[in-house]
Formats: sequence, structure tokens, C-alpha cells
Amino acid sequence: MRKSPVIAALALASASALTGALTPSASAAGSVVQQAHSCTQKVAKGYATCFAVKLENTKGAAVNAAGRSITPRAISGKTPTDIRSAYKLAGLNSGGRTVAIVDAYGYPNAERDLGVYRSQFGLSSCTKANGCLTIENQSGSTSSLPATNVGWDQEQALDLDAVSAACPDCKILLVQASSASNANLGTAVNTAAKKSGVVAISNSYGGGDSSDSTYGKYYNHPGIAVTASTGDDGYQGASYPASSHYVTAVGGTSLYTASNTRGWTESAWSGAGSGCTTLNTAPSGQNSAVTHCSGRAMADVSAVADPNTGLAVYAPTSSTSSSWAQYGGTSLSSPIVASVYALSGNTAGYANALPYAHTSGLFDVTSGSNGSCSYYCSAQSGWDGPTGLGTPNGTSAF
Repeated sequence: MRKSPVIAALALASASALTGALTPSASAAGSVVQQAHSCTQKVAKGYATCFAVKLENTKGAAVNAAGRSITPRAISGKTPTDIRSAYKLAGLNSGGRTVAIVDAYGYPNAERDLGVYRSQFGLSSCTKANGCLTIENQSGSTSSLPATNVGWDQEQALDLDAVSAACPDCKILLVQASSASNANLGTAVNTAAKKSGVVAISNSYGGGDSSDSTYGKYYNHPGIAVTASTGDDGYQGASYPASSHYVTAVGGTSLYTASNTRGWTESAWSGAGSGCTTLNTAPSGQNSAVTHCSGRAMADVSAVADPNTGLAVYAPTSSTSSSWAQYGGTSLSSPIVASVYALSGNTAGYANALPYAHTSGLFDVTSGSNGSCSYYCSAQSGWDGPTGLGTPNGTSAF
């Protein structure tokens, strides 16, 4: 298994427990802030892990980037207003289009927790009753949902809140795979693709590199924007499904307010995954002379992923309880970009080709790195490994 330059130690736990690896760092307040993976990072061949990362202290309590405790009265992280401001999405609407989220395992309190998040930020109600939220298993049934897994539940909470932040009027379909096997997750993607109104499918998970000849049947859905996170381990080579020819591979940035015209500035996040695979072909528009990859290079585009500049999320702490925390990882950037596709309403053909043909609609990220390598580690003008072509500047590139 690849060892992360961002995550110092790996911790395994049971399927129903919180699992993750921690990176201690000194905060401005003198406390220790750790980046904790929600899901165990050591997975067997043919399985995937989720890429949600949260900030906590050495006792496992949620903190902000300065090490201060997060409480209902002191919520920390980017808000929906921040996300829409940073990516010029304010005032846009989806026309009722649906973003599908695919994850593993059940999340019994998904509707309740999403309600807390949306109420906190003044967003309209998104429930099963009003038709905004649908939750199904990988076969498309709303009954007999999978067993719960708190780590993957945190991933689902992050995904639900990220879509709500970027596209408040989007309908949401949450499809829960029975397990984190590539086959079950892929089956869930195919189920999502068959649902009326679905224009984008977000996949905030990944595993070792694989070939489209094996798993491409799950992600090959022209006319639907299928996004996938590139990973949180920095430059380690390709990760599937982000390395698929058929998906939009979404990398990650650090996002800060700034006194410039945009009001924000971004740099490549040190954890953003990047790499090259020769197992799959490049998407249309990706130039091997630029990527130095004879096959498919990742990322294509990016959005905020650094947990230190991440999203405020209302997420589970156990199978029954939830609380506020600050989350990131490329698990955050993938649903944001899926939401931008939904807002654009333009997902004809293979949607990953669109940004390559409309680079003027992106904020180019030109600073920061995710490791030490020749071509895939450092942000630069134009395409680069950690951030791809850049981040959304409205919807014109999508």
C-alpha cells in the first residue's frame, strides 16, 4: 500500500469504527491539530477507501486549524456562501437537476444530519418527503439499506453537505454500496446513472490503479459528468477510478480569502493526489506533450480539499450521534465539481473533455506542490498534476 507524505501513520480498525491516520501539526494557538482519515487507508486489492479527512486534536475532538474546539456556537470551516463566492456560483441554479453521490455502507441519520446542516446555513429543506433527497442501495431499492459504518458515514455527510453548499437547489441521490469493493461501488454508479434527472455522479473514493478493461463498464456514462477524487496522499501515482478515461479526475487546493479582485486565492494542496497511468487512455483534450504521460494523467480540474481550509460539516461521531467538524480531502473537491457540472447543465458526451476546451472558465492555480517529482507535483501555469487545469470560475468550463 502506498504510504502518504501527508499522513504519518496508518491505523486499522473494525468496519464499524472510526478509522484513520493522523498528521500532528503545531497550530497558531499552540495546540496539536491532526488530520484524521475517516476510513482506514489500508485496503485489499479490489477495494477502495474513502478520502474524507477531518481536523481533530490528540483526544479525537473536532478542532479548527488553530486548534480551538468546534462547538455548535463555534462552527469552523468554509460555509456555502464561501464556496459559491470562491467559485463564482452565487445566483446560479440547477433547474432541479440531480447530483448523485456514491459511497459504501449505510448512514441511518443521513436525512437528519443533512437537515441540521442546511438549517444552520439558511438553505431550503432537502428531504425524502419533498423529493429533494433520495437514498437507495446499490440495487436501487429504498429499503434494505446496507449496514452502517461510521467512517463511511462521515464521507457521506461531507458529500451531502458539499453538494448542498455548491448547489443548494440541486436534488440529491445518495446510492449506498453494500461494501467498499470496486464491484459494489461500481454497481452503485450504474444504478445512479439509470435514474431520471441525474446529470452528475460524485465518487469520493479510490484504490490502487486499475484498467478500464476491468472496471470501466461502471464509469462509462456519456451524457453524465462522473467525477472522482484523486486521493489525499500527494504524488503516489494513479488511483482508480480517478485514473479512468471516462471520469473527471478532481484534485485539490488550499483556499484562502485574499484582497484581490476575486476575493480568494488558491495553491496546490500538499495532499492532492496526482500521477500517470498507462493502463487507460487520456481524455479528449489532454496533451501528452504537456502531461508527459503516454496514457491518462490526473488531475483534470480541482477545488478546495485542504482540511485546514476545508468545509464546515455536520457529521457522525458514532452510529447515533453527530456533531460539527471541519473536513477536507479530495472527497470535498469531487462533489463540488460534480455540482458545478449540474449547475452548467452541459454534460454532453464525455464531460471530462469540456474543461480542456474551455480553460478560460477556470482559475489557474500556479503555486504549491504535493511532493518532489519531475512533472506531476508542482502547480504551474496551465495543466499540472495536483490541480489539473484549475478550479471553477463559474460554470463556463463545464
